[in-house]
Amino acid sequence: MSDKSTAIYGGQAVIEGVMFAGKHVHVTAVRRKDQQITFLEVPKKPNNFLTKIKKIPFIRGIVGIVESAAKGSQHLTYSAEAYAEDESDKTEKVEKPKEKERWNLTMILGVALVGILSFVVGKLIFTLVPAFVEGWIFGHAFENKILHNLLEGVIKIVFLLIYLFFISQTPIIKRLFQYHGAEHKVISAFEAGSNLTVAEVQKFSRLHYRCGSSFIIFTVLVGIVIYSFFTWDTMGERIVQRIILLPVVLGVSYEVLRWTNALRDIPVLKWLGAPGLWLQLLTTKEPNDDQVAVSIASFNRMRELDGHASTGNVAAAQSL
Repeated sequence: MSDKSTAIYGGQAVIEGVMFAGKHVHVTAVRRKDQQITFLEVPKKPNNFLTKIKKIPFIRGIVGIVESAAKGSQHLTYSAEAYAEDESDKTEKVEKPKEKERWNLTMILGVALVGILSFVVGKLIFTLVPAFVEGWIFGHAFENKILHNLLEGVIKIVFLLIYLFFISQTPIIKRLFQYHGAEHKVISAFEAGSNLTVAEVQKFSRLHYRCGSSFIIFTVLVGIVIYSFFTWDTMGERIVQRIILLPVVLGVSYEVLRWTNALRDIPVLKWLGAPGLWLQLLTTKEPNDDQVAVSIASFNRMRELDGHASTGNVAAAQSL
């Protein structure tokens, strides 16, 4: 039980599956078209420099984001490849081999590119475009820079909600968000000390304080506060300022996320994490039993390999 009370795990939804990151290994479980569950198991390579850096407040958040994006792209590629292979099997009688190969390659490269670039590019877009829009609409309406920052934050949130709403309507993203919910349910069940069965896991909420969705909304709220300490005279200065301060906003937002998670059991202070939970109403969906089973399989396999790695027996675990 002591391990359960101290271990903190994170995960990520992938196409038709879930990835969990352990202390020594990342594991992705994917549900194939034949209903079998396949796994990608990637041991972590020790890096003393990164280990030291990730202990430094405000810097550790930025390092963690970059590392997560790099690791996540590998697992997204694996799930995309499995999905493309299954879809190709359904149409191989009508598709020419070269066409099928081209489709697979496009799918794989596209998801890998999204995994690597989506956060950086997306964050820049959601940082710079609202600043342009706010300046265009309200630039000459008043001089109060704090009010300008507040309106910029409101525009960011509106853009974010509209974007998430529309992409959540597409079938593949809806299923991705269901697996996101399944990931949260498994982590919550584990942290509560519950048995990891489908029936028990389904009793837990699909929302979780330590989610990347919460981090996104915190970057908007923290940005409003940080930008208020600086001023600008032109739109060019405002944009450059936003780019320069972006790492600061990310680093502080990560610490705020950790803080709200630590306080989530205190009746009054738990409401600090409410904005992130509200956003998760869009970025997660209720999973079905099969999706929860995949999430449990991924988590159990990760824990199994982590246990063997702790005893120096990774090779034995991977041969099971």
